[in-house]
Amino acid sequence: MQPHSYVALVTIAALLVYIWMGVRVGQARAKSGVAAPAMTGDPILERHIRVHYNTLEWLPIFLAGLWLFAIYWNDLFAAGLGLVWIVGRIIYALGYVADPKKREAGFMIQLAATAILLFGALGRIVWTLAVVGA
Repeated sequence: MQPHSYVALVTIAALLVYIWMGVRVGQARAKSGVAAPAMTGDPILERHIRVHYNTLEWLPIFLAGLWLFAIYWNDLFAAGLGLVWIVGRIIYALGYVADPKKREAGFMIQLAATAILLFGALGRIVWTLAVVGA
């Protein structure tokens, strides 16, 4: 059995980045003086919240693609694409908070990594079913 250690490490790293984003929401909340449960009132806080939520929206798609790609293709290549996704999310987060117009580069990086992982896994699964039959 292949242990998928690299993908496991990338999974943990992705979750740590998500936690970092949550901490930044808390810091922005403290700095702005907007107390929970309010979600609006300060544009920088709202940007941090949006970055955090958008990352949560992408995590299931990314993680499923990451693990399926590792299982059906290669652990190391999947982990490399996972690192690309993490870098994309960090660029997205920093860009979005600075100016929402600066989010596109990071978004496109993580989108490309996710698409390769997800559709790469799908292609290999379909190929396996067609050729091997199992």
